[in-house]
Amino acid sequence: MPSYDYDLFVIGAGSGGVRAARMAAAHGTRVAIAEDLYVGGTCVNAGCIPKKLLVLASQYASEFRLASSYGWNLAKTSFDWNVLLKNKNREIARLNGIYLNILNRTGCELIEGHAVIVGPHTVRVGQRSFSTERILIATGSWPFVPDFPGREHVSTSNDVFHFQSLPNHVVIVGGGYVAVELAGIFSGLGAITEIVYRGDLFLRGFDDEVRTVVADEISRKGISLNFNTEILRIDRLSDRELRVSLKSGEEILTNCVIYATGRTPKVAGLGLENTAVLQGENGAIIVNDQFQTAEPSIFAIGDVIDRIPLTPVALAEAMHLVKHLYGGVTSAMDYDLIPTTVFCQPSIGTVGLTESQARSRYADVAVYKSRFVPLKNALDGSDERTFMKLIVDRESDRVVGVHMVGPDSGEIIQGIAIALKAGATKAVFDSTIGVHPTAAEEFVTMRDAAH
Repeated sequence: MPSYDYDLFVIGAGSGGVRAARMAAAHGTRVAIAEDLYVGGTCVNAGCIPKKLLVLASQYASEFRLASSYGWNLAKTSFDWNVLLKNKNREIARLNGIYLNILNRTGCELIEGHAVIVGPHTVRVGQRSFSTERILIATGSWPFVPDFPGREHVSTSNDVFHFQSLPNHVVIVGGGYVAVELAGIFSGLGAITEIVYRGDLFLRGFDDEVRTVVADEISRKGISLNFNTEILRIDRLSDRELRVSLKSGEEILTNCVIYATGRTPKVAGLGLENTAVLQGENGAIIVNDQFQTAEPSIFAIGDVIDRIPLTPVALAEAMHLVKHLYGGVTSAMDYDLIPTTVFCQPSIGTVGLTESQARSRYADVAVYKSRFVPLKNALDGSDERTFMKLIVDRESDRVVGVHMVGPDSGEIIQGIAIALKAGATKAVFDSTIGVHPTAAEEFVTMRDAAH
């Protein structure tokens, strides 16, 4: 057998890469992991964690307004963007340290620098070359910005977490969950906020009623929605002012344009041309059910394979891969019933099929809906509504989809996902006693199917 420096060389120290590295090391393998940007990847440094911290910060304004109806007489409140960023950076640094400790404890060697694959069993980082039995690519994805006049004036979701000051007016381009989340953040922090999207309604792929409810709710909160249009050009008028020219003929004057028009697999400069690895049109690495590429010694997981771009999915793929390589598991990974939340305001929680997906798959579908004012908003006369939806296959009585728009939807949908994964029927939901008074109990009290 050939002698290698490592048994497994991981490229990318994000969530999936670190999980795979430490689990492989626990099997007694010699593991190295290379990272050229930041340990912890997008999720820890420019995604899930800092985004959620900014979401939490942006919710305080509405909480302060609500407090007066509960008898609280609050003094004048103010917001300091720099304090938020300083505290956010401290927390991210703490998490980076945890990731480093995980690698050190498990005996993984961290190699800092840009890794290039020079052959099926060789990786070069800087001037050093390493031989390895297997290579795992877990480099994630990167924000995509199309080419157009004025492109140099825009920011991306990566940049948001390092703004030196809070913009007064923000234009967010895109219709995915990142665009909608960023809109809620900046609007909540006091900025005039607009969304520009070329489609007729954002959040494509989510249940259509959920999309409509979210559009109505965030419009009510003052976010301007510009659908069926796109940006033709951006001109800088001054240090603090940009002119955005839309396809519709309208112009928007703003001091910040953020593109959230999707992400593409981060594969540039990896050296894939030195291998037999195959890629899709957007650069995604093509793998089989065991995450193996067309080059037998090279594997890939996470956003770089462009299946389901979620951190928990990358973690699950990492665990499945290690079990396959070192534990003898041969079955394919189960991607069914993955719960998802969007931290817009109000937030979305969803698991299973949309109504249109269910109707295309099952002959007879029952849909149960509920819309109500959350108890928390009852005293201030707010018109914000929580929306819930159950989708049932009548023949088997199984609940095949659950969707929610409202406070704490992500927390609630996690428990619902367990029930669906266990095969819960509508009869099981109906026989479950609710926790009162909560929003979640509505899921077990919906008795009449909608027409």
